[in-house]
Amino acid sequence: MNGKVTTTRTKLERGRSALGPALELVHTGRAPTRAVLTSELGVTRATAGAVAAELEALGLIRVDSRPGSAAGSQGRPSHRLAIRESGPVAIAAQVHADGFRAALVGLGGRLVATAPGCVTVTADPAQVIGEVVDDCARLLRDSGLRCVGAGLAVPSAVAEPEGTALNPLHIAWPAGAPVREIFAACVREAGIPGPAFTGNDVNLAALAEHRHGAGRGAQHLLCVATGHRGVGGALVLDGRLHTGSSGLALEVGHLTVNPEGRPCHCGGRGCLDVETDPLAFLIAARREPGPEESLLKQAGDLLRTEYEDAAVRGAAEELIDRLGLGLAGLVNILNPDRIILGGLHRALLEADPERLRAVVADRSLWGRSGSVPILPCTLDHNSLVGAAELAWQPVLDDPLAALA
Repeated sequence: MNGKVTTTRTKLERGRSALGPALELVHTGRAPTRAVLTSELGVTRATAGAVAAELEALGLIRVDSRPGSAAGSQGRPSHRLAIRESGPVAIAAQVHADGFRAALVGLGGRLVATAPGCVTVTADPAQVIGEVVDDCARLLRDSGLRCVGAGLAVPSAVAEPEGTALNPLHIAWPAGAPVREIFAACVREAGIPGPAFTGNDVNLAALAEHRHGAGRGAQHLLCVATGHRGVGGALVLDGRLHTGSSGLALEVGHLTVNPEGRPCHCGGRGCLDVETDPLAFLIAARREPGPEESLLKQAGDLLRTEYEDAAVRGAAEELIDRLGLGLAGLVNILNPDRIILGGLHRALLEADPERLRAVVADRSLWGRSGSVPILPCTLDHNSLVGAAELAWQPVLDDPLAALA
């Protein structure tokens, strides 16, 4: 009798330990059926079925036990697994140079609801973060959905373990602003349940793209992106963000690509940050930036609608060459197996992909073979989705404990 009880308990514990890995497989789209889940987890069909049933009972996924058979297929089709659309959500907030945005994000990186927020960011981080959290709370109340936690993306390196915004160069916040502490306090005051997390916007964009977008399947993923101002970078290694010893890794915006170029906010000259961002493009294209729209939107619209104009094309080629020089240096150092580009860099890639790839191939040791794919980011609001990933991580680690 004791042996049987022990065996039953062991099976139960093994199934519970598989809940997190199973949920992550469904969350990232890698296990659309129970058969795939069984194979990926390396468990028996019965265990996979019990795990799927437990996740369904927790309100996280749906199990379709009677899926239709594909034409010409033989045998009984495997149960389909999908994210439960009425399941819990994570709060996601983003602050950038041109305003902020609030969102609710479900499993699978699905945007459930968004609120555009304001178009100006004051010098008081507590005021700005308080306002975006208020928007998040309104979205949550209107949805009636359960909340697992909250994540905030900011346009600054976030020092660990303090959670301070070390260099918010393009917003007027003081260096070292305690953004994580402020965000957590605002979340509590708004009555939003669950833990609160904060991270750099490009780091979070890379995490979202790796799980749900253009970076899926990459082992060593390099992401370089323009924000509304400036340039950021991130590296995902074996599914985990590489943030360095104190959260400050991959400040690629401060690579020098034009020694005689513009002064940079960091004190250097000719950095990617000021040579390949939206303002640099507008200046190179001889366009006066307007106050009515974000610089990122103005630059993107100009590139899409007036690319045949000589000044616009010349500006694009100038930025592509400088971006390619920076990417080549990063390829030499990091040896990624995929590069993804966001913001204006994505638009530059789409405007002239061969030019950018040629510059990287010509300037990098490992780029000559053309073996490093350079792709555009594919997710809308990927920094918001990435902020939500921070809040979802405790659930992915241990669904039972997180949702108890």
